[in-house]
Amino acid sequence: MKNILVSLITLSLISLTTIANAKSIRIGTEGAYPPWNNLNSAGDLEGAEIDFGNEACNRMGVECEWVTQDWDGIIPALLNGKYDIIIAGMSITEERKQKVNFTNGYMTDGARFAVLKDSGLADLSVAGMSKVNLNNAGGKQQAAIGQLNAAMSGKTVCVQSSTIHQNFIEKHMAGAVTMKLYQTVDDHNLDLATGRCDAILADVGSIIDFMDSDGGVDVAFTGPTFSGGVFGDGVGGAIRKEDTDILDMWNSVIAEMSADGTTAEITKKWFGRDISM
Repeated sequence: MKNILVSLITLSLISLTTIANAKSIRIGTEGAYPPWNNLNSAGDLEGAEIDFGNEACNRMGVECEWVTQDWDGIIPALLNGKYDIIIAGMSITEERKQKVNFTNGYMTDGARFAVLKDSGLADLSVAGMSKVNLNNAGGKQQAAIGQLNAAMSGKTVCVQSSTIHQNFIEKHMAGAVTMKLYQTVDDHNLDLATGRCDAILADVGSIIDFMDSDGGVDVAFTGPTFSGGVFGDGVGGAIRKEDTDILDMWNSVIAEMSADGTTAEITKKWFGRDISM
């Protein structure tokens, strides 16, 4: 344990020395994905990742300069130098690793379908499984996906574009359902509530936030919680491949905030449960 602490302290000193002359770090976020990150009615950013990022900047002795960016263009804007890191509920996937480096994961949340309570899809059970880890390619996992396709055959499933949720539908449900793409989760939430979608697929925390709002009172989860596979290995910060000093700096602070329980407390505040890594 002593050697681990010494290593963390040493890495912290090296990383902080690298940015000794920096006054701020530019952080790209969507600002439309509560409770991860969101612009409130006053136009201010709030959410678990905003608290997380601000605390990380405080520990690094720099100011967070938050930049909002539509999800579809969030990685291209990073690569073009608009900001230094993406903190935006971005899952660590092999596809994205081809373009950017990721910090170590700091939070993780599964994905689920949600439907209207009075729909025939409510309380859907597939293969008797409450959780399906796509990293386990066993018979039960395949049976669960097969039963899910049969139950939702011909239905319209709505997801945010350029997300792991779109990837899941394309890989595991193509041909069984009609997929509609939306720029934000708020857009597909509205269409679910008004009956223009039969189901949505999103992160559990995002759907809970919707169900707690006036517009989501008639919405319920259905089917198992999905993880692994196209859903990646938790949520991390995305950084340009050449910016290894920034990567080391953030990994050091992420480890520190995980070890002292800060990230756990932030997630409990915003999600009502510990989804820290």
